[in-house]
Amino acid sequence: MPETSSNPNESAPAIKKMRREIRYDAVAAVIAALVGMLALLVAGYTAYIQRQQVRAQVWPRLVLGHSNVEGRYEFTVLNQGVGPAIVQSVQVLVSGKPVSGWHALEKLFGFTPRSPGVFSTLNKMVLTPGERLHWIRFQNLADIDAFTADWARFHVEAQVCYSSTLGESWLVVFHPGELANPREVSSCPKLPVSAQFWD
Repeated sequence: MPETSSNPNESAPAIKKMRREIRYDAVAAVIAALVGMLALLVAGYTAYIQRQQVRAQVWPRLVLGHSNVEGRYEFTVLNQGVGPAIVQSVQVLVSGKPVSGWHALEKLFGFTPRSPGVFSTLNKMVLTPGERLHWIRFQNLADIDAFTADWARFHVEAQVCYSSTLGESWLVVFHPGELANPREVSSCPKLPVSAQFWD
């Protein structure tokens, strides 16, 4: 029968060695977990930066304005952004009530132009970067000034909601003579056909 030592001090070095190995394994596991977590954070941040870069590359910006100088008697819509503007809805409100188109608006004003105006469709259009749409155009100064005065007198407001190719949306509210900055919205409103402005 082999002899075994009954002295507990003889097995102490082996126990200490085992404890050291366990501690180093634990440290290595913690380091590996931290490296993995750091890699995930870097990947997430990289994805966020890439998304912001793509967002900047397709960002649209619609500017609505009016002109009564140098033979340009019109209301215009210009995409000053770097990406296409997808017009989701257009609403023209007279004292809070929707109007269906330019002819209905002129009838409401009691406005008869001296020369026929030219109308363009904005609703559901896609405006490329730098594209200008002549939304309504008159042939003389008297007509654009009278129409703009009626627009103010009847408290008319045009609301244009548009999106980028990434699905982000903005709403711009137009009053002639005022600079309107688009504001970001969660989504464009789902308006019934009867409440939209169809030019």
